Amino acid sequence: MDTFFCSDYSRQIGEEIIGSATHYQTYILVECPQPWISEAFKSKWVPDNLRVLVEEVQHSKLPIRFLLIANDESHKIETTTLLIYQKQQGLSNGYSKQEFKLPNIEQVAGVVRKWLSGGSPDDQVETSITRDILVCTHGSHDQCCARYGNPFYFYATNTIADLHLNHVRMWKSTHFGGHRFAPTAIDFPEARYYGVLDQDSFKAILTRTGDIQFLNKVYRGWGILPSALQILEREIILQQGWDWFNYKVAGKILEQSLDNNTILAELTFEQPAGSLYTYQAKLVKDPVKTQALKSSCHATQESVVVKYAVANLWLADKKVATYASNY
Repeated sequence: MDTFFCSDYSRQIGEEIIGSATHYQTYILVECPQPWISEAFKSKWVPDNLRVLVEEVQHSKLPIRFLLIANDESHKIETTTLLIYQKQQGLSNGYSKQEFKLPNIEQVAGVVRKWLSGGSPDDQVETSITRDILVCTHGSHDQCCARYGNPFYFYATNTIADLHLNHVRMWKSTHFGGHRFAPTAIDFPEARYYGVLDQDSFKAILTRTGDIQFLNKVYRGWGILPSALQILEREIILQQGWDWFNYKVAGKILEQSLDNNTILAELTFEQPAGSLYTYQAKLVKDPVKTQALKSSCHATQESVVVKYAVANLWLADKKVATYASNY
């Protein structure tokens, strides 16, 4: 019997990937050497105190995502990197970062507990790194992430070196959703999600150059926005171009029909020069792009993945920048 690869199948049926970014208030990224088993935080190098903390947070249903990360040096070095990315409130361009260098991974749980209780942990460091890009290579969770994620990570690290992007750091990561779009990545601190990446699209994302229409194929959405608003945001990106990545944004769903077939959404953005714009859009369920499919390599049955399209988009308001803080 042929092996089923969900990523191959998704590409074959032409599944649209926009609207598939997950939405969390906080990401806590813990450097941990590989290998990682399918249930990542039960892996060999994860200490019991960290495993217990992750289970407590999951049980309390806090909007926090824990991920294990590693690079080619993680099994050699004598320190552990801990990254906490916290969503900014109101109009924002993503997440704020706190970085910690700890003597070992056993220290992580204590630092995170102190941070969660509102304290200011020691061991915080300032670095010249302004972008952390995670690539899912969690093959024990889904084989597509090994098949496509590992080679892509190797290429990506070489590309960053070739471009002399010393402020960009690449990480291998445990599962963060969307393995059928492998190779899939998150670009922090903005927390933009990408999938089905190749060499050319990754270079364009790194340098923010070229024809932005390619985002139609590789952009999964912005993690600060709910799924439906991710579709609206992409529509505006394609109008605004790469300048959009310098804007601060806030969005909300204004109305939703009982059958979820129609959504009225709003997105407000502030330009660096000062103007504040509010767009509204009617989103409708797309019967063609809504498909039943196996969402992972090990799925035993198909599930329906609902897709929306932008039916109408209009400029609802424009204000001078002094009003931005009152939004």
